[in-house]
Amino acid sequence: MIAIGAIFFVFALILLGVLALGYYPKAEQDEPVTQLDDAPLLSRQQAFKVLSYNVQFMAGKDYTFWFDVPEADGPDSQPSTDAIKKTIAQVANIIIDEDADFVFLQEVDDGAKRTNKQDQLKALLALLPASYAYHTSAFYWKSGFVPHPRILGRTGMKLSILSKHPIARAKRHQLALTPDNILAKHLGIKRAVLEARVSLQEGSELVLLNTHLEAFSKNSDTLQKQVDHVRSMLQKLNDENLPWVIGGDFNLLPPNQYQTLAPRQHVYYRSHSELADLTQQFPCIPSVEDVEKDPANWYSFYSNDPEVTKPDRTLDYLFYSPLLKCKTKTVRQHDTINISDHFPIIASFGIEAYTD
Repeated sequence: MIAIGAIFFVFALILLGVLALGYYPKAEQDEPVTQLDDAPLLSRQQAFKVLSYNVQFMAGKDYTFWFDVPEADGPDSQPSTDAIKKTIAQVANIIIDEDADFVFLQEVDDGAKRTNKQDQLKALLALLPASYAYHTSAFYWKSGFVPHPRILGRTGMKLSILSKHPIARAKRHQLALTPDNILAKHLGIKRAVLEARVSLQEGSELVLLNTHLEAFSKNSDTLQKQVDHVRSMLQKLNDENLPWVIGGDFNLLPPNQYQTLAPRQHVYYRSHSELADLTQQFPCIPSVEDVEKDPANWYSFYSNDPEVTKPDRTLDYLFYSPLLKCKTKTVRQHDTINISDHFPIIASFGIEAYTD
């Protein structure tokens, strides 16, 4: 009996030690802003460009990771050092070529075992012009150790916003968590929205929001709760008469796309997408009409699952304030197909409709 008690005690200590390595953010918390240079404030008289890109922890497209298939038994656990270096350079080239005012990045690793504990944002910034001196980030996966057999080590993954204009302040907003076992609750991914406030020359602010919604909701209502949270945030900004843009990987299909996917892929989505709760209330890129007219032109995801042989769905979006006017919009597909399992979505906006 004493031996059993001792074993239980040791196990409990180990469990508590592992859980102590988890990340426990507040519902809302300020995030640091890096500002290394003096740059002009954005004027509401000038157009600005936004690029949103899920960079898939800079792994490239030569792998099928364990979580890339419905059975969660893909052969790969981490990319090579060379693949990461090559992909960071490719992402930098896309950003330089697009020359966007604001860049929203999802799945940027920092301190993760799978990517050699590298700070990927730091490595990326080293390849970018000094004009991107303003940036802020928020972790949404961070643990000193995850005992999953395909991880067995530290995790670190964040949302990042890069800006050519001064960021006044930044904040992290926690989203609903997926119901799961106790280890996943403490050590798993904690989805969030990263908010950055950019001061305007004429006063007031442009609000930038970057997010990556739940990919593994396991038939729960987690995605609905996350969408409701985002919708509430956007409505509040509208009520405050502030212009805003939110971008990211929403992991939600546009209407009628569920039926076009192979049955094996249905496990990740619902037949009636929660996206409608946002598209019915806020302007969206791509719009529902864009996708209906030319769906392939707006595909933003090419699964690493070997059974998927070409891009076949839209998961990435930019929603924007009715105070803004969209001038151009596109998904850059032609030269990004081997960089990530996602494609960058890009749009330019004017603030002509903005009034105090």
